[in-house]
Amino acid sequence: MTVKKFLNNFEEYFVVWAMALMTVLVFCQVVMRYIFSNSLSWSEELARFIFMWLSWVGASYAVKERSHFRVEMFANLMKGRRRKKFELLILAVWFAFSVNMVWLGTQLMIFLIETGQISAAMEIPMSWVYASVPVGCALMSVRLVVEIVKILKPEAWENSSGGSA
Repeated sequence: MTVKKFLNNFEEYFVVWAMALMTVLVFCQVVMRYIFSNSLSWSEELARFIFMWLSWVGASYAVKERSHFRVEMFANLMKGRRRKKFELLILAVWFAFSVNMVWLGTQLMIFLIETGQISAAMEIPMSWVYASVPVGCALMSVRLVVEIVKILKPEAWENSSGGSA
């Protein structure tokens, strides 16, 4: 596997492994609690933290796969250049939101580092947990730029279901 292929598919690998690890952790917690009547103090917290990373990195992966939920009602009413402009507007607003989340998530991380907050059970820095927001949104921003470039390519748009420009 090449480095380029790995980087291009990073989110997919990350999401698959995070989901597998989270599933194993939750399964172990259930077995410990209901069979051995003794729960692990850290597994639920770690599963929650993995879920946060899974959600934010998974959002970036969903951009790559074009699998985010969206309402197509208005977009389907448009054809040609109007549709292309509408799609670009939507992606630009989404990109602005993602960049804003990178900024705000970074500010939150800095605050958590400065205050030295740690998690209750595992005593890890909470900044590691909340780093999922700026990292996931930065990855999503990159994927959104790729989608914008795809739409701006005239040959790609003319061959798609959006109609010809």
